[in-house]
Amino acid sequence: MLPDGRLRFENFVVGSANRLAVAAARAVAEAPGSVYNPLVVYSGSGLGKTHLLAAVGNHARQLNPALRVELTPLDELVEQLHAAISAGEADALRKRYQEADLFLLDDVQFLTGRRETQSELLRLLNALQSGGRQIVMTSDRPPSEIADLDERLVTRFAGGLTVDIGAPDYETRVAILRTRCQERGAQLRPGVAEEIARIDFVNVRELQGALNRVIAHEALGEGRVEAAHVHGILGLAGVRRPTPALPAARNEFASFLSDVATVVATQVEGWRVRIGEAAAFWSGEGYRTGVLQRALSLPAEPDVDGLLSMFAAAVDRLKALEEQITAVDAQLGGDEIFRDPERVTEAEEMVARALSGETPPSGPESAFARGAFEVGPSNQLAVRAADAVVEAPGQRYNPLFIHGPSGVGKTHLAHAIGNEMVDASGGAMRVACLGAQAFVDELISALQDGNIERWRNRLRAADALVVDDVQFIAGKERTQEELFHVFNALVAEGKQLVFTSDRTPKDMPELEERLRSRFEGGLIVEIQAPDRALRERLYARYLENHAPEAALLAFLAERPAASVREIIGTATRLVAAAELAGVPVGLDLARAELEGAGSAPAAAPSALGAGVDAFFLDDEKVVWDWPDVGGRAIEELR
Repeated sequence: MLPDGRLRFENFVVGSANRLAVAAARAVAEAPGSVYNPLVVYSGSGLGKTHLLAAVGNHARQLNPALRVELTPLDELVEQLHAAISAGEADALRKRYQEADLFLLDDVQFLTGRRETQSELLRLLNALQSGGRQIVMTSDRPPSEIADLDERLVTRFAGGLTVDIGAPDYETRVAILRTRCQERGAQLRPGVAEEIARIDFVNVRELQGALNRVIAHEALGEGRVEAAHVHGILGLAGVRRPTPALPAARNEFASFLSDVATVVATQVEGWRVRIGEAAAFWSGEGYRTGVLQRALSLPAEPDVDGLLSMFAAAVDRLKALEEQITAVDAQLGGDEIFRDPERVTEAEEMVARALSGETPPSGPESAFARGAFEVGPSNQLAVRAADAVVEAPGQRYNPLFIHGPSGVGKTHLAHAIGNEMVDASGGAMRVACLGAQAFVDELISALQDGNIERWRNRLRAADALVVDDVQFIAGKERTQEELFHVFNALVAEGKQLVFTSDRTPKDMPELEERLRSRFEGGLIVEIQAPDRALRERLYARYLENHAPEAALLAFLAERPAASVREIIGTATRLVAAAELAGVPVGLDLARAELEGAGSAPAAAPSALGAGVDAFFLDDEKVVWDWPDVGGRAIEELR
């Protein structure tokens, strides 16, 4: 499920007890998969773990609406696993989560005693990390203190960053109370928030509960609450009786002016209060409130009932439109247009296009830029072919089929091709990018809903189609049939197709011959594990903020690496070690970190990649050496 849109960084109050956790969470949200992976946040109940977890997802989606975010509490994941296994759909559920770009898991402490769930989670984390996808988890205790937790999971958790959230101090409690009052449009008398904050509550939920009782006391006509009344309202009068602060002398004239101001505000400005409260409520629900804010500046009272009724009706209409478009494409449902009641007409037009099949699937991810793709002998053939495709889409190398082991940059290059085609056309070219599993899932949904023609039209509306991890369609007869027809339709119209896979078409035994022949009728190029020159450039890129010296880069480049992700992991490991030790990222640190812990020194690569970090040497990540591409380059691009 998607995170609650109301839980954002903007309304998460930062103090000394949570500053590190918030900083790490923001870094993860702004660059998923590149820092602190996994990120584990732990604290006692009610201190903001779930809020922070949802804020990561919302902020990441705000920066990149195409990002696939999955948030689930552990107990719901367990229920989903049990239901999927009972229905024989366990593989589909696994694929769904493995396709997530940002996986948010709440309350992992409930893994205790669930050995089967731990095994499933271990496989999922391996798949996500090997795919460069970000993982964020919360717990009520450090992973090392979770009873009966598989040691392999503890190791995975420890491989990222673990931070805690402490109880808020007095100043933070005051800030939390004031923020909640602003969100609700409530006004407390001077000193009331401070008096509530002086009470040593166990967590933020209790603090908010106390605020609710104080606000309710006033709302129910019990009179304005002064600071001296707080303990009595909260039932703490016997515990602590603060002495009310009374003025030295009563200023009758000031009191008169205060009473007059209260009466005037009640009689004359009541409509502004109503609109302000409505604006605060809808803003908290995640909707734009520009029309309400402008109404507050009107010199005379408008038709407040009509205005608020029209605004609520517009929100209801947006909700209905969002449900319709989500049924067509779940990722379109998160578009900002459905959060602005002044754009109902635009939202209706967008939904109409989607329902008619004119809206192609989501485009390439902007984070995968061509300029950020480092080139070396191990991938230069694929890059040259990609550049040729961008120069003349649909005319040369159609389809372009890129294959290679996991983590070498296939997805990056495929999306970069899409981004370059869009840029070269001035934004006019419609490029559809989707994973093979998403292709399968959309087909199944279309069959269930009876919208197969609309689904076909959406794919054929694209000017170019990029399908990632196409090996997953092997053995799925109906999916292969639909891809066959889409393939023929797009090629007939001169539209470009790009596929990525972890193997060549001839190495997919369950791939239909008619698709295999079409894949092989284009250009098949390979991306191998990074060569030495490429490894050096990649380390230079990922350590550029730490001014790496030439000797350090040379040392790292000599170490074999099975994938770009492994290089990123090593760079992140060195940076974290340097920060913990308070020293620069240098050659001595790298030797101590990578060789001092028992890892073998750099040596010639073997069939299993000697010198590779131990995390990448489990049963699911066996890496084989691949032959040099020099001879093949001449043959393929002759």
